[in-house]
Amino acid sequence: MTAFDSADFFTEESLIDDPFPYFDHLRAQCPVHARPHHGVVAVTGYEEAAELWRDPATFSACNAVSGPFPGLPPVPDGVAVDDHVEQHRGELPLGEYLAAQDPPTHTALRALLMRLLTPKRLKESEASMRRLVDRHLDPLLPAGRFEVFRDFAKPYALVVIADLLGVPEEDHREFRKQLGAERPDPGVGVEYTQSLDPLAFLFETFTAYVEDRRRRPRQDVLTQLATATYPDGSTPEVADVVRTATFLFAAGQDTTARLVVAAMQVIGEDPALQATVRAERERIPDLLEEVLRLEGPVKTVSRYTRTDTTLGGVPIPAGTTVSILPHAANRDPRHFEDPNELRLDRLNSREHLAFGRGIHACPGGPLARVEARIAIDRILDGAHDIRISEAAHGPAGERRYEYEPTYILRSLRALDIEFTLAEGDR
Repeated sequence: MTAFDSADFFTEESLIDDPFPYFDHLRAQCPVHARPHHGVVAVTGYEEAAELWRDPATFSACNAVSGPFPGLPPVPDGVAVDDHVEQHRGELPLGEYLAAQDPPTHTALRALLMRLLTPKRLKESEASMRRLVDRHLDPLLPAGRFEVFRDFAKPYALVVIADLLGVPEEDHREFRKQLGAERPDPGVGVEYTQSLDPLAFLFETFTAYVEDRRRRPRQDVLTQLATATYPDGSTPEVADVVRTATFLFAAGQDTTARLVVAAMQVIGEDPALQATVRAERERIPDLLEEVLRLEGPVKTVSRYTRTDTTLGGVPIPAGTTVSILPHAANRDPRHFEDPNELRLDRLNSREHLAFGRGIHACPGGPLARVEARIAIDRILDGAHDIRISEAAHGPAGERRYEYEPTYILRSLRALDIEFTLAEGDR
């Protein structure tokens, strides 16, 4: 038995910085592998993960976010699993939000959300995104250095979502403050802070917006959100609209910011790659797909089996927590050649599972791609010879990177970069 055989992925600190050898070990044992901890079955194979995502009738999303914690209680004798799930769904973390819903509720809520994220809307928002990038980036450039996540990526991604949802500009600062994206004044010696319960802040704020726009409609995006109907023409409850907006806001701004950070880490570590995407900006989308495949922000996605089933030939009883490990699936050598290499010319990069698959494919994926593409493009415009800060992270070959200590997300806690100002900005 190796140390990996007994390691608890959900609590083992040694797996935080570099979980990939562990993923390879599990996949080599079996792409669908019952673990000795928390009753979890881990899915590390690409085809097996895709098959699970395509089968919401068998695999409930009720525990999508938190996996085995706190978990559902055992199913009592004589109680149908579906009834058990519905009885306890609201007790699970984010159990009432879109990501943790199953059809038909999920179908209706997703349709509501997609009315806000049409391709036409995203295309029309690109000019606004460029202005927002410049607003957040321009003050940082003269110093020749900045911390990517908190100084730039998080406040930028937050304001993009706020703009998309029509949050009044006079409220933007309160959103940044409550969600930990308000930059302190230089030299004051304080850290970024955020609300103890940012979801509660978002829920309360969007409830007020929706109720106001239903009473007094205006020609704005919030009115479109408040008056949107389900496909059958019925009007959603205020709480359903608010949860949909809150989910998009909370999930969208955080994961997009972390995608920008991961992309800048790759750019800062590889001068040849940096030179290529700087000279050929049309390759930025290729870069982002490979970054999503290799370092996507989501580390686990869980499901709960409604019935006795099999996956990858492995029997799984009803009432089991099954956890997909997207980074493992995205490095499956059965699907991706030389899976640990970043290749701009990889033909099947967009087949990665960083945004899920099937009815639960991340609805904000197209938005994240656009936001990140524009951000990287503008950073390359203003900053030349981008380097990882040795003062913050150590020299090449001896880097010190600190990752968020969670099994849910894969994310650097900070990324400090240095650079030379573009000629016109000096």
